Amino acid sequence: MRVAISTGGGDAPGLNAVIRAIVLSAVRQGWEVFGVERGFGGLLGSARVVPMDRESVRGIVHLGGTILGTTNRGNPFRWPMLQTDGTWAEVDRSAEVLESFRQLALDALIAVGGDGTLHIAYEFWSRGLPIVGVPKTIDRDVSGTVMTFGFDTAIQTATDAIDKLHSTAESHERVMVVEVMGRHAGWIALNAGLAGGADVILIPEIPYDLEKVYRKIREREARGRHFSIVVVAEGARPKDGEVTVKAPAEVGGVERLGGVAERVAVRISEETGKETRTLTLGHLLRGGSPTTWDRMLGQRFGAAAVRAVAEGRFGHMVSLDPPDVVLVPLEAVTGKANPVPLDADALLTAREIGICMGD
Repeated sequence: MRVAISTGGGDAPGLNAVIRAIVLSAVRQGWEVFGVERGFGGLLGSARVVPMDRESVRGIVHLGGTILGTTNRGNPFRWPMLQTDGTWAEVDRSAEVLESFRQLALDALIAVGGDGTLHIAYEFWSRGLPIVGVPKTIDRDVSGTVMTFGFDTAIQTATDAIDKLHSTAESHERVMVVEVMGRHAGWIALNAGLAGGADVILIPEIPYDLEKVYRKIREREARGRHFSIVVVAEGARPKDGEVTVKAPAEVGGVERLGGVAERVAVRISEETGKETRTLTLGHLLRGGSPTTWDRMLGQRFGAAAVRAVAEGRFGHMVSLDPPDVVLVPLEAVTGKANPVPLDADALLTAREIGICMGD
């Protein structure tokens, strides 16, 4: 067997653990393994396809990022290409990927990525490519799996930041508004806000009413608590309003969200008179050494993906269904989100201990 690995979309702590487990498991099977650099770029000539062995994955399980590189503008069905008139356009290069796969005499591809990458994987599976998916997202917004690697590290980083903000917020009697990632799902904001003792948490699933936020801050003032911590996901939006867009979509990509913390902070300052500051954690949440949980889950996913290839279970994604790692059809998960349910235990807990959810 000749098996290739690609990592696409945003990076996440635990990706190298997945790569290591795939390589070591495949080598034990007596297979040849190849790494496709920068998503699908290596199959389109914009990056390399490199042989991998035990030495190439030595000492990487604790490292953040991905040794194969990645991109979130690497959809072969919408590949950005410069035109003769100097403009950029999206071009369907999927046939070139299939041809490159054949030319390299590959037998299988293990695609590691989020909802976008898994949708691409399903499209290629529909066109006959033997492919297995591995879900990856710090946002925990991929459906079909209870957990994804990278999430635990991200909420630990966010919680550490919130912990540190408490002392400076209390010292200066300020409101601190912390913006975290979460385009469509508020798992990071909810979990880090709950763990970090936030007073207000705003998530995409619950359009917020700032009057409720002002009320919470004023209630704390009346009780002698002259500071407040507000955690907001980048995809949070006001009632009857839109998400805050930092930059429009580039060719082959999506619009960049960001700035909702500043938007909320300005209104809080105007309405309550409280000095308000913002902190946007952004890509800090993607970085750093993965936690024990993310290292373990990444390696379990990687080994399970090799088992799926060995069994010929193509067109499937590995998934955590505690206590087991199982396989689910890509068709069942592609295009489906994993938002925070409004009856989620963590959300109910936040409400019951007095955290304002903006509604």
